[in-house]
Amino acid sequence: MIDHLSRAVISDPEQNLTIEKKESACILPDSKTAPVRLRKRTLHETKIRTHSTLMENVLSHKVQFDSRIISRNGHDACRELIGFFFMHDQSLTIYEYRQFGKNRTNVLPFIQKSIYRHQCGRRKGKQYQLGDFYVGATLTFLNSDLPSLPESIKKNTLLVLRITNIDQIALDSLKTASVEHEDDIITQEANDRLVIKAVQDVLKEKLHKRSVRILTGLGRYFQQLDKEGNGLLDKADFKQALKVFHLEVSEKDFESLWLILNVNGDDNGKVDYGEFKRAIFGEMNEYRKSFVRKAFMKLDCNRTGSVPIIDIRKCYCAKMHSQVISGHSTEEDIKSSFLETLKDTCSKSDEVSYGEFEDYYEGLSIGIVEDEDFVNILRTPWGI
Repeated sequence: MIDHLSRAVISDPEQNLTIEKKESACILPDSKTAPVRLRKRTLHETKIRTHSTLMENVLSHKVQFDSRIISRNGHDACRELIGFFFMHDQSLTIYEYRQFGKNRTNVLPFIQKSIYRHQCGRRKGKQYQLGDFYVGATLTFLNSDLPSLPESIKKNTLLVLRITNIDQIALDSLKTASVEHEDDIITQEANDRLVIKAVQDVLKEKLHKRSVRILTGLGRYFQQLDKEGNGLLDKADFKQALKVFHLEVSEKDFESLWLILNVNGDDNGKVDYGEFKRAIFGEMNEYRKSFVRKAFMKLDCNRTGSVPIIDIRKCYCAKMHSQVISGHSTEEDIKSSFLETLKDTCSKSDEVSYGEFEDYYEGLSIGIVEDEDFVNILRTPWGI
């Protein structure tokens, strides 16, 4: 059988890049997979339109990475993005894979090539550098600087991306020739991580055996408080939410956490509640997250961002569940139990949004140590 390949061409003032993408290729953001340069979905035959060999050499010093949008909007969260960071001027550009029909994939501009700066955290206002690019890194952009973004993304002030895979060989090669000095910021960020870990350790015991219900309930509670629909809440809202769900931390720990998350540094500031949840609970790694996204994309064929409960019932298969195999439960028992828990997370009784689906598995992930155990929980019922 001959594999059907989709071809797409990117046109850029400085480069022509041709991409081939295998129709059914499965790309996982994990060190166990082949590096970016060896995958079927690679950029190749690069032709730089320049007038000098020197310019060609300069532009060839780049790092390729995959990324995703951190969003509760399912359509946006499941977008496939591929980016490049250029060392010669520390600029970056990002493209989006778009599927047209069954066998045709185009790669369209998403963020134009330019120099960008951090919009959050200790590095706010500082230009992106090579050290900012690694699997799990977060990139933030002002939506007002990106006029071509889809309308669903423009609703928020910031566009937040997470790097899911990177060409490690190219990155290591460029790091050897690069020297970056930001000792003060590195120290501050290390201290921030210690504060966040201390809060997570305090809450870990309280989450034991209740993680799914707490995370899903908290997500729904935050949405109810968010009257403006912009994903931002103030200090009092977060304090109240922690109290309602019996997740209180000491005043000192809370104030330290607020100081880290509230980039404006004032009590009247607001913080994205998704970022707040990730800080106090932690977040599943990109390998696990990729399977959550894959399962939802299989359910959400039309990329609407929500899936009817009736479709989830049809697709969920409990035949290989351990309790069904042992004879302690029937397939219908397991399916009904799963759907009942999932529906508890939903703001609407007849459908599940991507954010709610992710919250469920985020809570489940907390109690599972091994990545493969978690992945099997997704693979078995959803057939992915």
